[in-house]
Amino acid sequence: MADKMQPMDQRELLTLQNYLQEYGQQAEIFVNQLQLLENGRMEALAAIESLEAMLASENSTVLLQIGGGASVRAKVLEPDKVLIAIGAEVVVERTNRDAVEFLKERIMEMEASAKKVADALDRLRSQMNEINKRIESGYQQAAAEQYGE
Repeated sequence: MADKMQPMDQRELLTLQNYLQEYGQQAEIFVNQLQLLENGRMEALAAIESLEAMLASENSTVLLQIGGGASVRAKVLEPDKVLIAIGAEVVVERTNRDAVEFLKERIMEMEASAKKVADALDRLRSQMNEINKRIESGYQQAAAEQYGE
């Protein structure tokens, strides 16, 4: 025997709509976090590619972006010495290979963080779908009561 749902009152409907709006804002934050993590991952991959190319190149000439979409060819005087930001505005000197390893570890951390954020976003979207179903059911109940069905 199926249980008949209690009719949804206006307050409950408004509460659900507020939850849905808040969850939508949280989802937007998660999407932005995922984009930032992906941008950071892509930058780290590009840096690894550049660092490895510097070691492979005999003359250590690279394209150096100077802003505004402009780049110059630059000769790297010490391709095995890399300054790398490790966080909290701290920059350390590492060998090229150590810098590559550091960046690879950073990429793994970003990928793990992105997975956690994506999982949280999936759970949030699932909750939003449930709330949408409840809201839709509430509107259908209200319409049925209004038209005496």
